[in-house]
Amino acid sequence: MSPTSTDAGCRLVDVKKEAKLLKAKATNSLVLAVEHFNSLSDTGRTDAVLMLLDHSFEMLLKAAIVHRGGRIRDPGNKNTIGFDACVRRCFSDARISFLTEEQTLTLQTINGLRDAAQHHLVELSEAHLYLHAQSGITLFRDLLRSVFDEELSDSLPARTLPISTVAQLDPIALFVDEVEEVKRLLQPHRRRITEATARLRPLAILDGTIRGEKLQPGDGYLRGLGRRIAAGEPFEVVFAGISAVEFNTEGRGPSLTLRLAKKEGIPVHLVPEGTAGAAVVGVKRVNELDFYNLGHNDLAAKLGITPNKATAAIWDQHIQENDDFFREIRIGSSRFKRYSAKALEHLEAAIAVEGIEAIWKRYQAYRRQATNKTPSLVSPSAA
Repeated sequence: MSPTSTDAGCRLVDVKKEAKLLKAKATNSLVLAVEHFNSLSDTGRTDAVLMLLDHSFEMLLKAAIVHRGGRIRDPGNKNTIGFDACVRRCFSDARISFLTEEQTLTLQTINGLRDAAQHHLVELSEAHLYLHAQSGITLFRDLLRSVFDEELSDSLPARTLPISTVAQLDPIALFVDEVEEVKRLLQPHRRRITEATARLRPLAILDGTIRGEKLQPGDGYLRGLGRRIAAGEPFEVVFAGISAVEFNTEGRGPSLTLRLAKKEGIPVHLVPEGTAGAAVVGVKRVNELDFYNLGHNDLAAKLGITPNKATAAIWDQHIQENDDFFREIRIGSSRFKRYSAKALEHLEAAIAVEGIEAIWKRYQAYRRQATNKTPSLVSPSAA
């Protein structure tokens, strides 16, 4: 055998071993996630479940990439690729690809909640945590079968599944119930804003990840959602991403499966790699006029300021540079500048912090500076 063939043979053995070790590590993290879910102690339980579940999928995706002949280290890099890069390769790389759109959305959701648990704060109801734990185990089972032709039951005890005494049979009803609880907390004589924002955070993360955003919402954004809910806006308007999917359940007990599925007719698009603050895929907005539903004067009226000061706030906060806030929509030969409810929420939060007069002064200074820099219409030679 030639040296080249020997090297290739050794490499083949190494690849098989690496994939096997990564897969074993993935399974270990899944078992630990289930153990923490079923723990009698609540100390750090939610964070542990989310972080371990997320880690199990990163290891499983890396095992799958190696198993299919791909690389988990980019040329020149000592470290392996991260979660998002793994998902992107497993979804869009023609040589490796095996993830469906729905599976990718599930992975993004788990990763978004893990980010909140790891880097900030997240509070999930028991039913909400069960939903993500059970859908995670179903997905792990599906991927192990489709990529490695293995059954999860061969690697785990038959008793290993999340156990909950408050399991939701209709997952979407769970989200609606959460919103109703937020509305109750924000009633005029209660105004328990802290509790309301805590309940809204996981919903906002889930909604954002389904729409293709890596969203870790701040308190200002969450309070804006709370105001919309308290004002009576429908669930499907406030959380358009969640409303675009459904969760399908099959079986019961150890054979229970729970899978996320996008609703019929709603497209999912691949977000370009390198897009700031974006996930791998997102539900595509079908009716842009429904999303960008505010004109300039509408925005000013809702903010309670003059149109000129609304222009200043739009400039100051770079609203027209963000696709989630602004879109110029063409209808026939006419063009309309339209703003979204998210733009309104962002501007409300900015004005609450800085005050419209401070923003207005910055805008006026900018206009004076821009006017002074405008070149003369008469060239020096002509003068």
